[in-house]
Amino acid sequence: MLIRLVRDHLRPYSRAVALLMVLQLVQTAATLYLPNLNARILDHGVAHNDQRYIVYAGAVMAAIALTQLVCAYGAARIGARVGMAFGRDVRRAVFAHVQTFSARELGRFGAPSLITRTTNDVQQVQMLVLLTLTLMVSAPIMCLGGVALAIDQDPGLSLALVVLIPVLGVAIGAILRRLAPLSTALQTSVDTVNRILREQITGLRVIRAFVKEEHESRRFGAANSDLTDVSLRVGHVMAWMFPAVMTIANVAGVAVLWFGAQRVADGEMTIGGLTAFISYVLMMLMAAVMATFMLLWIPRAEVSARRIVEVLETQSSVAPPLRPVHTLIRRGHVELCDITFRFPGAEKSVLEAVSLSVGPGETTAIIGGTGSGKSTLLALIPRLSDATDGRVLVGGVDVRELDPAVLAGTVGYVPQRPFLFSGTVASNLRYGAPGATDEDLWRALEIAQARDFVAALPDGLDARIAQGGGNVSGGQRQRLAIARALVGRPQVYLFDDSFSALDYATDARLRAALARETSEAAVIVVAQRVNSIRDADRIVVLDAGRIVGEGTHPELLAGNPTYREIVLSQLTEEEAA
Repeated sequence: MLIRLVRDHLRPYSRAVALLMVLQLVQTAATLYLPNLNARILDHGVAHNDQRYIVYAGAVMAAIALTQLVCAYGAARIGARVGMAFGRDVRRAVFAHVQTFSARELGRFGAPSLITRTTNDVQQVQMLVLLTLTLMVSAPIMCLGGVALAIDQDPGLSLALVVLIPVLGVAIGAILRRLAPLSTALQTSVDTVNRILREQITGLRVIRAFVKEEHESRRFGAANSDLTDVSLRVGHVMAWMFPAVMTIANVAGVAVLWFGAQRVADGEMTIGGLTAFISYVLMMLMAAVMATFMLLWIPRAEVSARRIVEVLETQSSVAPPLRPVHTLIRRGHVELCDITFRFPGAEKSVLEAVSLSVGPGETTAIIGGTGSGKSTLLALIPRLSDATDGRVLVGGVDVRELDPAVLAGTVGYVPQRPFLFSGTVASNLRYGAPGATDEDLWRALEIAQARDFVAALPDGLDARIAQGGGNVSGGQRQRLAIARALVGRPQVYLFDDSFSALDYATDARLRAALARETSEAAVIVVAQRVNSIRDADRIVVLDAGRIVGEGTHPELLAGNPTYREIVLSQLTEEEAA
């Protein structure tokens, strides 16, 4: 997963990566050549008191060091830019793909996990890429080059490397094997903390209303302690890495000095050769330390990459049409043909054999008990979900074949829980119609009975709206959401229990204004309050996902027991009549 993710998103930067590798190769070659020059200065210049050779070799060393510096700077700069661009591209890809998800996929992953995958998980992989580009490219070259040049200096003394390298590999492998499962547990713990924190912030009013602060504190404390424990265990394992590597390095250094000194005393090796050999061994060990530092990120980055790829490879159950239709056949018309809807793995259908037709200028209300499938039915029309069986037609075209942009412009949807984005009143109202004028906005606000309270705000249309509309009341939020749908003047209006937070007087004025505005559009209203729908042209009664009644208020009140039961639970016999 990790290799595939990195390969796919680094492909656009292949030229920059190739240039970086060339710079790293030149830098490493220069680094490896410096000890050889130093050895020559000791053996030929210092030993024979040859000042000209020392100056000449010193000048060459300075030129090589300058080349090394320039290449190192260029490689670091390119590596940083490519690494940051990689993270940006992956975040953009995850965000764009999540935007295609239906409610089914969003419910499967959950908002906290998707946030963690888009931020924390991408950061883990991005850090690994950055370390790979800046360290891992040069580390193998330096390690292999150091071995080759050390052998060239003294093949006999190089036998110490036969012991050093396997011991170093076994130590690092054992630590990484222990680190892999802990990385998975760490990311899961981060998800849990994010989920609980999100729940507590969103449900703060409920927590305070039920005086559950201590309970929620304990719940968050438990999740936080789990994250701390896993992090500490990861830290303990990582803490062994550098002491182990440095212990092996120091032991190797002592061994090289011990045996090298004997070979110099026996005349089998020069002082310069021993100095160069020690330098190459230290370079190898430093390369191993750099590689070790990078390898620490691999287990966690592998887990993060798996989680990112899982999101990217999840196909939305609402797939875009291959050959989208851009033209509607019938204006302001909605038809549901023998619709059945079932959630994956569910034994029973939420909707079964539901058929409904609404034409322009008609208002159809849907009412039923809790869990009868009202909101699910409404969500099929703007294609928030796809029906399991049957067809949904908007403007005479199946929504599965209709261009999503055309569908979005045709249907104005006000959800059961209206959501406002952080920004201004105007930016929220223009969300579906960016070209709307201020006059259009005020007109929509007047129809939605929101003009007075918006005009009373200090900045009017430019008044700030907090995230989720937290700085306005529930009724104001509903009216702004209705106004947002009205601004685009769609051909189909869907109101999913959108008047529940309004008082009866405001509800009545709003419905009267809507009737005039939607005289040429199809309107479908889902409601719990009978007073909100009793004047509808037609009322559809749902029970357990099936239509059990259809007609006007008087007809259903006289002949439909389910509707009559709902009405009499809210109104007296005289009020109902």
